[in-house]
Amino acid sequence: MIPLTESADLYKASDDRYDKMPYRRLGTTGLKLPAISLGFWHNFGDDKPLQTQRDIVHYAFDHGVTHFDLANNYGPPRGSAEKNFGRIFHEDLAHYRDEIVISTKAGWDMQPGPYGFGGSRKYLLESLNQSLDRMGLDYVDIFYSHRPDADTDLEETMLALHTAVTSGKAMYVGISSYSAADTKRAQAIMRDLGTPLVIHQPSYSMLNRWIETDELLETLAQENMGAITFSPLAQGMLTDRYLDGIPEDSRAAAGKSLDPDWLSDANLKHIRALNDIAKERGQSLAQMALAWVLRERGGVHVDSALVGASSVKQLANSLGALENLEFSDEEIKQIDQHATDSGINIWKSATESTQER
Repeated sequence: MIPLTESADLYKASDDRYDKMPYRRLGTTGLKLPAISLGFWHNFGDDKPLQTQRDIVHYAFDHGVTHFDLANNYGPPRGSAEKNFGRIFHEDLAHYRDEIVISTKAGWDMQPGPYGFGGSRKYLLESLNQSLDRMGLDYVDIFYSHRPDADTDLEETMLALHTAVTSGKAMYVGISSYSAADTKRAQAIMRDLGTPLVIHQPSYSMLNRWIETDELLETLAQENMGAITFSPLAQGMLTDRYLDGIPEDSRAAAGKSLDPDWLSDANLKHIRALNDIAKERGQSLAQMALAWVLRERGGVHVDSALVGASSVKQLANSLGALENLEFSDEEIKQIDQHATDSGINIWKSATESTQER
């Protein structure tokens, strides 16, 4: 258990926080997520000031962001994001536990050896125990299989998720980066076990549209599952950060999940055109990118978009997307000319892995 201390001044959330955020129900469950959720993939490791992290979390909750999304290997170093969140939570937010949705995942690299990667029952359940210990929690609200694993039977992975719920260590379970076909298979298994999957977390953005060609959203609607997308800003490409080059303090310069080669002349041409469309809408590029992900389309939609934030200012800009989520047919037509696949789906091999067996 992590050591916890009390803040000198007890944090009190804004009284009007629920007036600022739309909430969307996941499938046929009673669980609702904010349209924008806070992700801890970057910016919450030991390389970032704890006070900055605390300020971001406070601002998020004050503006109706009730969902905090983590994973066992978020950092750096791996595990540090959960430890830092656990400290902030217990010092400032513990008295709001019943209002907060906390999620974590296991599946990608966490530690050396045969039980630090993949979808085995041993890895997933041991990892969940370790995550709870790092955060100082008795349970998480959502526990995910972070990726499909071609070396583990899907039944074993799903049984581990079922056990996470029946043991009381997770209220709900979900999957991430699974194809539509594997999602159907996984949900069928979980229904037979009596613990249906409630949510899927795929990558999705204007530069990474695989869930449309795979018909994943349609599948989720059929399977009564919600959708929360990660990397809706394409690892930062769909912001004004790279319109004029690569800043020295940027994610691309640091090699953090954004390959500088992706910022090709062809991709930048599309990004600049999208930026012009955003200006015409009175939005920043990031705001339009989030609104586009959250748009309604023929009865199917994304329930929540995960955003990261390195500062309160950056988070505030993202939340500004909620002021205009509507698109005209002409705007969608213009966007579609430039919202094209840009070769940035670094999770593609995981999505395809079980289909190739």
